[in-house]
Amino acid sequence: MTGLAADYAVCRAINARHGKSFYRATSLLPPARRPHIWALYAVTRRSDDLVDRPEPGRSAAASLAAWRAEVMAALAPDARPRHPVLRALQRTVSSYGIEAGLFEEFFDAMGADLTTRRYATWAHLRGYMRGSAAVIGEMTVPILGGDAGSRPYAARLGEAFQLTNFVRDLAEDWQLGRVYLPMADFRACGVDEDEFGAAVATGRSGPGLRRLVALEVTRARELYDAAAPGLHRVDRSVQPCLRAAFALYGEILNQIERGGFEVCRGRAVVPPARRALVLSRALTGGRPWRSTRSTTPG
Repeated sequence: MTGLAADYAVCRAINARHGKSFYRATSLLPPARRPHIWALYAVTRRSDDLVDRPEPGRSAAASLAAWRAEVMAALAPDARPRHPVLRALQRTVSSYGIEAGLFEEFFDAMGADLTTRRYATWAHLRGYMRGSAAVIGEMTVPILGGDAGSRPYAARLGEAFQLTNFVRDLAEDWQLGRVYLPMADFRACGVDEDEFGAAVATGRSGPGLRRLVALEVTRARELYDAAAPGLHRVDRSVQPCLRAAFALYGEILNQIERGGFEVCRGRAVVPPARRALVLSRALTGGRPWRSTRSTTPG
């Protein structure tokens, strides 16, 4: 294995370990394009990890700032990065002309995680998601064969994936001191933080919290709908990957819905047999992120 192939193998391992749904979908990409998506994922995964698990002897802010500086320096064609993920990233960025400004937006959002623990409104949360998710979708556009007109759809898909994760991980994020759903929605559903904390502690959500989760599931599905036209604005050879990603993430929402919108009892997991069925259906058509059930809890 050559040096660069080994660098991309490191990125692949990070993706396989941490982003299982995403990894399954990207495995359907043409072999020559997979490593570039894995490189982007590896950079963003390490960045996210440093916020919660900083390097020994360093604060989270210092760890993230040092990594940001390394990443931005690695984007220069004549740079000689030492980290294998950054060597892979450098090749990917130079091969596809990915804009450095997208990485700056991403790191600004990661920095916000160090200071912002609540988001007042959907507009406020979406501002954060611009840097933490939408720009990542935009980074993938040239790799997937899209053009400038593809970028809004890629951005919506990035947001849809992230909001799906926010809903699924609501209880886990609470235990880390963060809430990634709008506080205005909590109030609209009659839920305060004390009630939410009690639900996490007991693993039992009340009607208001279930209504909140149903609201956010609907919002995530609307983002998938907004992203769907982008399926036909990329190379035909990468469309199976995107359909699989839509399906695998969308099925997380369906699983939450089947569980009565209960997200405090444990992370929603799609059973392997169901995952295989959903994936096979996704590759033949339809809108697998859409449920045929009501999204209003009883």
